[in-house]
Amino acid sequence: MLDEPRSGRLAAWGNALFAALVSPDDAAQRIVGDDVVHRVVGLPASPGPYADSEPEPVGLTLALGRLRSMGARGLRVALPVPGHPLGLSGPPEFNSRALDAGEAVIAAGAGVGLVPELYEAGPEGDVHSEVTWHCLSVREAPPADVPSLSEAERELAEAMRDATEVLTELDVAGSGPVAAAALETYRARMEAGRQLLAPGYPPRAVRVLELAQRVRALVAIAYGEEDGTGRRGGGGEGGDGREHGGAVSASQIAARAEALRPVERTARRAQVAAYNAYAEELERKSWES
Repeated sequence: MLDEPRSGRLAAWGNALFAALVSPDDAAQRIVGDDVVHRVVGLPASPGPYADSEPEPVGLTLALGRLRSMGARGLRVALPVPGHPLGLSGPPEFNSRALDAGEAVIAAGAGVGLVPELYEAGPEGDVHSEVTWHCLSVREAPPADVPSLSEAERELAEAMRDATEVLTELDVAGSGPVAAAALETYRARMEAGRQLLAPGYPPRAVRVLELAQRVRALVAIAYGEEDGTGRRGGGGEGGDGREHGGAVSASQIAARAEALRPVERTARRAQVAAYNAYAEELERKSWES
């Protein structure tokens, strides 16, 4: 929950590549980061509308170059959850796969989208892991429920206040050792100055994304999802949430979830707005040229 989604890294650094601000190899390296190997399957073998798919998985460098040759004007992020197809535009096959993954990238202008899936195989102690991006056709239409950056920033300010009030009222925020550890880990990551977005993104997008991630971190802590190191906390499945504070009864946990649901929704919308800001600018320049 505290780390950026794979779709965000792919869109951000892919957009920087499309704008000629980074090299293909640098973009691919930044997308992968400390993750496992990334491959793309189902990529059209040529830019034509009736082209067959590549017979074998291809690397990110080739895939990004092919998307650009297919007319991609920019890469957009979708972060859908059940009941909220955030950033999606269809068709149903793509939406369904994106919903299962919880994220996707849409190559605007190319008519395709990419959905990540983590594959793991092999015996314990010798597991091979790989991220496979499935390339599928998408509908060229406005994405669902994506706000502008200014709207997202305004909504986030309100969400941050609401989240703090909810956590305080439910005796969750900073009241247990796991919550304290998660908050400390989050602050350390921010102080380390990690690059949230690729070169070329407007300062407002960086600001919105940082605040959105902070809000989602608070929500994750409140739900007891993580302790800041990737491990499940007691408030998640199988726990009672005691290490996160006083909201431990069934009714209190239900109230916490209900109160934080709109806050989490706002943070996801803001993340998508931030990641998509550069794609919107690239598309605008493409139409003007």
